[in-house]
Amino acid sequence: MMAKQISIFLENKPMQLSGMCKALSAAGVNISTLSLADSADFGIVRMIVDDHAKGCDALAKAGFAVIETDVVTARVPDRPGGMAEIMEKLDRAGVNIKYSYAYALGSGSEAILVFSFDDNAKAETALA
Repeated sequence: MMAKQISIFLENKPMQLSGMCKALSAAGVNISTLSLADSADFGIVRMIVDDHAKGCDALAKAGFAVIETDVVTARVPDRPGGMAEIMEKLDRAGVNIKYSYAYALGSGSEAILVFSFDDNAKAETALA
């Protein structure tokens, strides 16, 4: 299933992440999942929120550079081997994964995998 991801660059210094979170909170936007990767000078936050348009608007108004990306999500059983089954389908289709992150649902029975592929449409077909 396709989803909209918000990406922003944060300076690698104190209070950057909290400023981002406060902007979303003030707008009433809930973060479903978030990934933060760092380098020497900046971090890249990738996240999915409950109201994509409202989240982008709130972050832009707070002065953050916002990038919108289409990603593919897949539900998997939250148990050993759940991700391996999905990976087997993707391997058979020959799709290249650029990056991925995941989150477990509250019940503990399922998890959501978030992927960025070279070819999202091909990956979606493989996962259908």
